[in-house]
Amino acid sequence: MKQDLSALLCQAPDPEIRSPKIIFPAGAVDCHAHVCGPARVFPYAQERIYTPPDATVENYQALLQMLGIDRAVLVQPSVYGTDNRAMLTALKAYPKQFRGVAVIPNEPADVSDRSLEELHLAGVRGIRCNMVDVADKSAGLPIQTLRALAERIKPFGWHLELLMHVNEYPDLAAVFKNFPVDLVFGHFGYSHAKHGIADKGFEGLLELMRNGQAWVKMTGPYRICDGNLPYADMRPFNDAVIEANSKRLIWGSDWPHVMVKKQMPHDADLCELFGSWVTDSSLRKTILVDNPCILYDFPAFSKVGT
Repeated sequence: MKQDLSALLCQAPDPEIRSPKIIFPAGAVDCHAHVCGPARVFPYAQERIYTPPDATVENYQALLQMLGIDRAVLVQPSVYGTDNRAMLTALKAYPKQFRGVAVIPNEPADVSDRSLEELHLAGVRGIRCNMVDVADKSAGLPIQTLRALAERIKPFGWHLELLMHVNEYPDLAAVFKNFPVDLVFGHFGYSHAKHGIADKGFEGLLELMRNGQAWVKMTGPYRICDGNLPYADMRPFNDAVIEANSKRLIWGSDWPHVMVKKQMPHDADLCELFGSWVTDSSLRKTILVDNPCILYDFPAFSKVGT
């Protein structure tokens, strides 16, 4: 496939080899990372809005070893659309170490039961719907489509992961009341720090968490605040989701940090930031190990046979 070179080329992740001072518990899971490329093998979609540097599964494995993280969840990036081959190839190579979140066509009729079964056997445990990196946002939240997708994936025990700005939906809790499957919201709900934790949409997210309907990914603080590390404006959001329901929290690196237009964070620093925001060792284990095992159906941890 011919590549669209007009799509913005992203800066690459920081290449410095440096481990964090914090030691994550055994079996820790990075719940949000992307595999991109190599482009010559897995070409990007023509309609993408950015072009990532190659960030292969081999690159990512080296990062996990450097950070001391044992397992991971690979999330389908928007640059591949519904072509999940790069992610599925990585899952096949490391079936015990990785789980996946795929992207499928929005029309449930376009996806066969056999296709969903194959995704499940490959290690997929959720479907991602991106309502941010789209060309036309005029239609608003496609709740009927989301419900239809949820009904299709419900028999597999999957969740629906939403990339959306919750501040744009002040009635968020009401809209998703009695939703068929668990919801997972990326990047603390993707509400910019300037909106504050009293924003109606963010309050709705907290309500969904308290009701056990939603999970929140403690990821990408650099995406929703104006400054660089230590992203002080995001600390209230961190504390708010912990207070709402710590049993519904997971953490992720967001590697390779695509479309970051400010200072590129080093992943070791992101690990240490998590440690400074979550100081209790028991709570760290809950967020890094116990919760991901429930949400992503990881087996009991073992260093053998990854």
